[in-house]
Amino acid sequence: MLLVCSDPRLIIALCKSSLPAKYLIVSVSTRADALDNFREFDLLLLDSATPGLDSHELCRRIRSMASVPIIVLDPGVDEADRVRALNSGADYCVVKSHSLHELQASMDAVMRRFGHGPAGRAAHRTPARTGEVLTAGPLRLNLRNRDVTLDGRPIHLTPKEFDLLRMLMEEPDTLHTRKAIISRVWNAHWFGSTRTLDVHIGALRQKLGSYQWIETKRGIGFRLGSAPSPARDSSPSEA
Repeated sequence: MLLVCSDPRLIIALCKSSLPAKYLIVSVSTRADALDNFREFDLLLLDSATPGLDSHELCRRIRSMASVPIIVLDPGVDEADRVRALNSGADYCVVKSHSLHELQASMDAVMRRFGHGPAGRAAHRTPARTGEVLTAGPLRLNLRNRDVTLDGRPIHLTPKEFDLLRMLMEEPDTLHTRKAIISRVWNAHWFGSTRTLDVHIGALRQKLGSYQWIETKRGIGFRLGSAPSPARDSSPSEA
């Protein structure tokens, strides 16, 4: 979720709520940043009180380019403002002074309406799941016997590497935060260095033979990439 807001109190309140358990929250504070980044997210939350934002115009601009769901947070209870937001392209308008429970219910509702499918994601990245096997192009992961093959060749992974790859392949369009990965692959009470995650990501990329299999969103986390193109990742020919 992309939060367009410059109010630190609201940002802190959202991050301390139950929302991060279901939504990855990334915040920007300007209209320009919102327009540059909205395609990377499944849901937009616009705080109409953000100075210089003009949330109604921003809604119109984004709606003219994409169908990503938009929720506007309005600081007041003026019906005309809420109607204007909806007419500008917002899917919901929630009063900021109300509880976060109403906001989360609105978020869940709009995501159900949109089939909770990430907007703008490339379809070729979505792996097929047949019984106990996950596939993404030539990459196959067997959930039962924990075997991994690439183009039919066995890939030998450590238990943590397998669990990390499984997490990425089960939710290929999700941008997983570093915290979420560590909590699931290691445990929620992990107090070691996050460098451990970087080491495992690097090892996976090396064993899969390409950096392209795992995408990095700097400062946020990782998600499943796509099968590398032969022209880009083929080894140089021997002289």
